[in-house]
Amino acid sequence: MRTSELRKRLIRDRPMIEVSLRMPEDVVTDLERIAPLLGFSGCQPLIRAYVGQGLRADLERLEGTAKMIDFVESLKRHGIDDAVISEAMAEVDIGADIRHPNQKEQKNCPRY
Repeated sequence: MRTSELRKRLIRDRPMIEVSLRMPEDVVTDLERIAPLLGFSGCQPLIRAYVGQGLRADLERLEGTAKMIDFVESLKRHGIDDAVISEAMAEVDIGADIRHPNQKEQKNCPRY
């Protein structure tokens, strides 16, 4: 995430909108129980923190993925064979970075 975008996210008085979310009762109970232990005033600030952490992680991962796609396209334009690119990517398991950690790998689906 760019520094300018990060600074905007640190402003405490950002406008908010209401979101209705259905969650299992036991999850809400656990959130209410651990929120004060983690220094939060209630479960809503804790949920916002969890969503923010996950969102920032995904944004960072996806921005890196976009750069990797651009890099692969550049290699192709420079005449590097697709098989060589695919083999190199498989060696370092780059395709795993594209999927969300909780998402299962899909069969017959190109990585890029």
